[in-house]
Amino acid sequence: MTKDQKNEVIELLKGKFSQYNNFYVADTESLSVAQVGKLRRACFSKDVEMKVAKNTLIKKALESLDSEKYAGVYDSLHKVTALMFSENPKDPALIISSFRKESNGEKPVLKAAFINGDIYTGDNQLKALTQIKTKNELIGEVIGLLQSPAKRVLAALLNHHEQKAGGAEVAAEAAE
Repeated sequence: MTKDQKNEVIELLKGKFSQYNNFYVADTESLSVAQVGKLRRACFSKDVEMKVAKNTLIKKALESLDSEKYAGVYDSLHKVTALMFSENPKDPALIISSFRKESNGEKPVLKAAFINGDIYTGDNQLKALTQIKTKNELIGEVIGLLQSPAKRVLAALLNHHEQKAGGAEVAAEAAE
């Protein structure tokens, strides 16, 4: 790889790291070409961008953006590294989990995840990452919680109104 080609890769990676708030670092070593292709297709179907690059170039790209912000990711840059970029913080975790189930294997291995400024290291974090709530899921829960008391008040008022209307009919019948 020439110096110009390396600089192109670094610039491309810098663009991806700047574009996305979430990325996963996975070890795809020992996966066959067919398995890597299948993983790429799974990523593509979920709007997750998967890039494979040399660890030194990944590190240079991260350091040139903000060396302190990404410091926790550097230790995971060894062996074969696949980067998974996503708007949704849990999509890559779901892809990795389902890929493992389908292939009855333990690959790809999660080395690290950078999610909205937080760094999760180690494959043992994968289960927790699959359960992260997305921004839209959290907004939906908050809206549901806010609507709940209003619905109860409306239901109580309607019930109270129906009881009064029913009581008035009974009184009218008794007067006749």
